[in-house]
Amino acid sequence: MGATITETGVNFAVFSAHATAMTLCLFDPSGRQETAMPITDRTGDVWHIHVDGLNAGAIYGFRANGPYAEAHRFNPYKLLLDPYARGHFGRLKWSDALMGYRVGGAKLDQGFDARDSARFVPKSVVVDPSFDWGKACPPRHKMADTVIYEAHIKSLTRLHPDVPPALRGTYGGVTAMIPHLQRLGVTAIELLPIQAFVDDRFLIDKGLSNHWGYNTIGFFAPEPRYARQNPLREMQDMVKSLHLAGIEVILDVVYNHTGESDQMGPTLCFRGLDNASYYRTLGRYYINDAGTGNTLDLTHPAVLRMVMDSLRYWVEHVHIDGFRFDLATVLGREAHGFDPKSGFFDALLQDPVLAGVKLIAEPWDLGPGGYQLGAYPAPFSEWNDRSRDTYRRFWRGDAGMAPELSRRILGSADKFDHSRRTSHSGINFITSHDGFTLTDLVSYSVKRNLANGEDNRDGHDDNHSANMGVEGPDSALTAARNLRKRNLLATLMLSQGVPMLLAGDEVGHSQGGNNNAYAQDNAISWIDWENADQHLLDFTARLIGLRRNHPALRQPLFLHGKPRADGLPDVIWRKADGTPPRPEDWHDANFRLIALELRGDDPLYIVLNGGEDSPITLPDGNWALILDTTRPDISYEPAGAVAPAQSVLVFQPIEA
Repeated sequence: MGATITETGVNFAVFSAHATAMTLCLFDPSGRQETAMPITDRTGDVWHIHVDGLNAGAIYGFRANGPYAEAHRFNPYKLLLDPYARGHFGRLKWSDALMGYRVGGAKLDQGFDARDSARFVPKSVVVDPSFDWGKACPPRHKMADTVIYEAHIKSLTRLHPDVPPALRGTYGGVTAMIPHLQRLGVTAIELLPIQAFVDDRFLIDKGLSNHWGYNTIGFFAPEPRYARQNPLREMQDMVKSLHLAGIEVILDVVYNHTGESDQMGPTLCFRGLDNASYYRTLGRYYINDAGTGNTLDLTHPAVLRMVMDSLRYWVEHVHIDGFRFDLATVLGREAHGFDPKSGFFDALLQDPVLAGVKLIAEPWDLGPGGYQLGAYPAPFSEWNDRSRDTYRRFWRGDAGMAPELSRRILGSADKFDHSRRTSHSGINFITSHDGFTLTDLVSYSVKRNLANGEDNRDGHDDNHSANMGVEGPDSALTAARNLRKRNLLATLMLSQGVPMLLAGDEVGHSQGGNNNAYAQDNAISWIDWENADQHLLDFTARLIGLRRNHPALRQPLFLHGKPRADGLPDVIWRKADGTPPRPEDWHDANFRLIALELRGDDPLYIVLNGGEDSPITLPDGNWALILDTTRPDISYEPAGAVAPAQSVLVFQPIEA
């Protein structure tokens, strides 16, 4: 499928079950002069043509003829991208000529628009994906040992002083960030969408852009805006450099919908090639489980094949280490609803190319029964929003959170301990790209999204945040806010499961209270490295190092208090006085100090005190304090007898 370079030229193959005619359109290097070549060969539903003399760099597109009624939207006046294109040429320029229907018509089925769209759309490029990987190999970190750093390429690199100006906002800029990633100690960088995407028209009209990139139009093509000249080569260079540094690359991928929007959207690719096959439709309308206007139909064999081919392409040719699937419930939805044994999951889990990569689900969508936390098949891991909300609410001081925190800090067995799943099935996080940053979480009680141009109606309203007395920056609250940030970070890194850190949180980046900065390609989103909190960075690196050095924090199996060889449980919960909590303690709304003893070859004692100063009794033996969030600079000292107010403490045994 797509454009394949042969010994004598290039072979083009494109799917359409309902087209009556297909045309290959070749363009000169400027992308303006078009040469049409009718495609007459067809094998099943795949149209194909070989063109002698073509090489990598050739620019092309398709035009498709067919019916324009009900679910069909063929229009030969619209130049179409190749769904399998490995590269794109040019940027989308919004015009009514992109629309397949007559703008202003009373009904969409009155007929198609006859204006040619070629000069307004990006075009496909023939790409040679071969690359010299040298000695760079995927690091293959175990999931239990993984610490994920979620980052946006431009937001991460645009203002960093160590990134050369010419590389800021590019794949190459991420390479320049490797020393920071190594200092921090993360094992994987998870990149917000880099598959080619388009900017929504309503954002362009407001002077904004689709900064996050959740509007894919090319599932095989790296986004050109992050490259200087050659997107694929530059991305391969980035992955190679990260692998040589021992850092994995995970892609945030959007296979639930495309950038063509709803029935009023543009005809750029899939809609014009075979709307009825690519999308889930109800007549001329679209099922909208992703909340973006359309939903890809992964129950169709050709669409499922495209998604699988795309995943294999990124693994085989770009050496990607894993994927985070946006709104993944869409991908597992069959006619009867979400199914953990759907065709997509069956295809994914049997594929030998994908057998060794990390698979992460965002386990919800906007469709019926869309929230599916814990329902995904092994070896999937899932974004655990229950941990996110629990961490926030406990440290905000909400009553009665101790039982919930106890479940989350042990890896959320209530959600994931079934079907032979492991304790790293949950991806724990405090913040992500979608919502407040860590600094804003402790600085704002109300979102401030006016810059998005939607009168502050967008973004979540219930963030479990707290300004601690004053909305926004306040020097008098800096110390208290910093302590709460350290407590949140410590709870994250001490929990069983896989921790994910939002880029910028380690240096105190703020978005000014904007909790939905999807359209802000500016200083709101760009990490403010000039004012980086180096103390917070050092503390975060220490936490990650502590996690790395203590296997007790990375156990593969869930802990249920089962007896070990010595007859004592593998984990013991304790109160401040060292005794196990009684049922009435767990149900006490004011139970705010909980401690747990992780037993085994690497025992640790962890105290989480969401209340006031409290005397504590440690388990029998000699213990040393190795973490105190109220004194972030200490790393080892004899154990004390008091847990300071609002603190996280970690103790380890002193060897005799």
